[in-house]
Amino acid sequence: MIDKLDHLPLFDSIKELIAESKQQIAVSVNATITALYWQIGSTIKNEILKNNRAEYGQQILLSLSIQLEREYGKGWSEKHLRHCVQFATTFVNKEIVSTMWRQLSWSHIKLIIYMEDPLKRDFYIEMCKLEKWSVRVFRDRIQSMLYERTAISKKPELTIENDLEQLKMEHKLNPDLVFRDPYFLDFLGLTDMYSEKDLEANIIIELQRFITELGSDFAFMARQKRITIDNRDYYIDLLFYHRRLKCLVIIDLKIGAFEASYKGQMELYLRYLEKYEQVEGENTPIGLILCTGKNEEHIELMQLEKSNIRVADYLTSLPSQKVLQEKLHLAIEIAHQKINAQKMDF
Repeated sequence: MIDKLDHLPLFDSIKELIAESKQQIAVSVNATITALYWQIGSTIKNEILKNNRAEYGQQILLSLSIQLEREYGKGWSEKHLRHCVQFATTFVNKEIVSTMWRQLSWSHIKLIIYMEDPLKRDFYIEMCKLEKWSVRVFRDRIQSMLYERTAISKKPELTIENDLEQLKMEHKLNPDLVFRDPYFLDFLGLTDMYSEKDLEANIIIELQRFITELGSDFAFMARQKRITIDNRDYYIDLLFYHRRLKCLVIIDLKIGAFEASYKGQMELYLRYLEKYEQVEGENTPIGLILCTGKNEEHIELMQLEKSNIRVADYLTSLPSQKVLQEKLHLAIEIAHQKINAQKMDF
């Protein structure tokens, strides 16, 4: 009898080939199905546009659904046909769509075809492709208003377009696509009264969920990392490395609102890492100060981004979706107003 242990490498190789083949088949089937849905949607849309009557559109979808289900069985409901039409309406350019359907499933695509803001839609498409989100994670990211919480949403439209284009064509990731505000830390289970040590300890306990909130390219390196400057010890709360930005990221945890003194402390940490820890090929370290109030004018006057420092709120309990939407949309509106005011000054 041949010892099966002697042939484990062969078995593993064959198993890997089968798995790769199955994956390729799944991708091919998904692309074919999604292409079919776009073509169906485009054909229906053109038929409806020819008649230019909304009630005709409703009639043709209902009639088509009945005939298709009679011919092919379930799966061709009126709702599904509406999704197909919306798909073709949202994405008119077939070349763009053909690239997308090779990387996103139909279940992914259905989550974005009703988004009215094209920049928001492109953001989710590119970030999903980059981080390879499952449908569940994709849905969670949209529901948590990730785009509105990401720094890029507060930039001028042209900047957003350029950054997304660089990510798409050159796989170049701008930090504004990585860092968020606020961060949702409701999973830590903290009550109204807690200390910085409690916050840090609970983050370590829930480290995987914390990294999920930060972004999948963050890798944990150290907690309370000791550095010595002029014979004096300092301790960095949390140290991460971001794989795509190719840099160290310091996270400083604070209770309460941002204080001006936090900048000097973070600058000291960053310059130390830059001098003693940064290795060849890495980019300059970035500092993220997490607090529960930003004091916007302080942050604006201190020009923290010039020092590679970012400040963000964190929430240990979430408001209602309506309150959150209002807060985030207001923050974006204020940021855009400031941008327009600066343009007028020039």
